[in-house]
Amino acid sequence: MAIEDLPAAGHGISRWWRVLGGVSMNLALGALYAWSVFVAPFEKQFGWKRTDTSMVFTIAVVMVALGFVVAGRIQDRIGPLFCSLAGSIVASLGFFLCSYTTNLPYLWACFGMIGLGNGFGYATPIPVMAKWFPDKRGLAVGLAVGGYGAGSAIFGPLSQLRLIPTYGLPATFRILGAIFLVMTLVGAFLLKNPPAGYKPAGWTPVTGGRSGPARDLSPAEVLRTPRFYFMWVAYALGCSAGLMVISQLVPFASSAGIAATSLATMTLVVGAFGNASGRVLSAWMSDKLGRINVLRVMIGLSMVAMPVLYAVGGNVVLLYFLVFVVYWCYGTQLSVNGAAASDFWGTRNAGINYGLLFTAWGVAGIIGPRIGGVLYDKYHNYQAAFYAGAALAAVALVCELAAGMPAKPQPAAGVVRRVTA
Repeated sequence: MAIEDLPAAGHGISRWWRVLGGVSMNLALGALYAWSVFVAPFEKQFGWKRTDTSMVFTIAVVMVALGFVVAGRIQDRIGPLFCSLAGSIVASLGFFLCSYTTNLPYLWACFGMIGLGNGFGYATPIPVMAKWFPDKRGLAVGLAVGGYGAGSAIFGPLSQLRLIPTYGLPATFRILGAIFLVMTLVGAFLLKNPPAGYKPAGWTPVTGGRSGPARDLSPAEVLRTPRFYFMWVAYALGCSAGLMVISQLVPFASSAGIAATSLATMTLVVGAFGNASGRVLSAWMSDKLGRINVLRVMIGLSMVAMPVLYAVGGNVVLLYFLVFVVYWCYGTQLSVNGAAASDFWGTRNAGINYGLLFTAWGVAGIIGPRIGGVLYDKYHNYQAAFYAGAALAAVALVCELAAGMPAKPQPAAGVVRRVTA
């Protein structure tokens, strides 16, 4: 561990414990991405259609985005503890209440509650990491939010292959609620902002570019920059394709001829690892190559991969590979945009500024799952949905190209930038 990673006087534990807190929080919250394993059991039990069940995930995603904006402002003003505790309790309680589902509106309300808790919990690690790691912002944010992508790899198969067959759907939700409460509480108490003016030992900030802007921008100032709107549209449309696949993944795998439950569930695991890998490794690459450059490459790759994924759906090996690619591209946007917001607009208002950008993800939650559900009900396959996703990614790429690059970093006057190895 490098010397700047050790706790300085008065700073308490090493800053890497903050990353662990973010991972623990997001592993539990990321179980929301395992929604597709509950689709078939709910449809079988209540006779619901795919369009009906796709609304569950849509409502949850919209509430995540709304909760994120509110929590971002609260965190900027009073710190991360309240937000993370609120997220922990509300999300866990939402899972527990799902066990009493008897009708569709009730399930919508429960998943809306889960989404709101996710918004409060997920809003906390990104600004905390941005403040503790100005020198390794992409990597730290990527590691913390990588847990959100990996959560479904654990809790999706656990639910579908073990909990639901053994204990039934209601008990599964109660068990998950208890597990998530413990994990998120651990994360909440590890997440803490650094002291005012904190910087890692041996690191000197630079003005502009990837290390930070010349000054912190207020939300009103951010909303007056053209870059915000280009990035917002790119974020919304770029994520729509990924969320469409996430919300329909296990049913899509089954419709493509992968009938065995274990194989269909494996697509969820592969996708989750792609999601987590994209969040971590793309964020790390963005520290070296630039945030916008990495976003452009990954959105362009998603545009190509979406129709190919549908075409190879019946081939297990190629299906797994393309699912991994699509999820990688999706996960990239969740971590790199989070780091980019602090780069472009500063860390003082990082919670609300990224919250404003993150509303794009909420819009994607409306577009993506609805594309999958509506077009499947109409055509009884996912071809039109996957091609529509590719078209949305193409528009997102154009917007990302228009967003422009940050100014080249310049050392502060009279100061030489040093970072220890």
